[in-house]
Amino acid sequence: MNIEQLINQMTVEEKTALVSGTDFMYTNPIPRLGIPSLCMSDGPHGLRRQIGDGDNGVSQSEPATAFPTAATTASSWNPENVRKMGEAIAGECRYYGVHTLLGPGVNIKRNPLCGRNFEYFSEDPYLSGVMGAAEVEGIQSKGVGVALKHFALNNSEHFRFMGNSVASEKAVREIYLKAFEYVVKNAKPATVMCAYNQINGTYCSENKWLLTDVLRKEWGFDGVVMTD
Repeated sequence: MNIEQLINQMTVEEKTALVSGTDFMYTNPIPRLGIPSLCMSDGPHGLRRQIGDGDNGVSQSEPATAFPTAATTASSWNPENVRKMGEAIAGECRYYGVHTLLGPGVNIKRNPLCGRNFEYFSEDPYLSGVMGAAEVEGIQSKGVGVALKHFALNNSEHFRFMGNSVASEKAVREIYLKAFEYVVKNAKPATVMCAYNQINGTYCSENKWLLTDVLRKEWGFDGVVMTD
């Protein structure tokens, strides 16, 4: 049975349940149609498979390898090593039954006070795109999906739920979206995670220009878009 046939058989309530999730980091199953619950877990520099019903930090996570951060791997200029790292992370995902790893992050470093700069590859869009694509290819080659994040212009942790990234369309396209575009077109990520912040006054999660016009229509992305 193909996806279109499954969707046609789903009730409105079942479709709604698929986008709301259940427990912590799981999607809702639909047993009558044979749709299982999928497990997600934080990354992207090693698995953070948490135990329990909520975000309980690193100390109560399952044992996993701490790989070098994106800031470090990008300094190597070696995408093949990043690809191998992705394969190794995927192996641990499969061991713990994780279907989708929430990473990598390919945002551009702009604010030196951003607390997640270590988690992003570079200030250079091309380098970020090449390295991000390599990690995605490595992870997904082992049958584990990724969530490319945080789409887009997520350049500060301060007021991350309400911040407004103001930029011209030229700057947005040539700097902030370029790495995402490279990864989407070359590595085909299973999902894209939209950011909390606004872009020019519109929140990413409800930004038609960003999620529909650019991501789907221009770049041809046909995977899942999830919120942060």
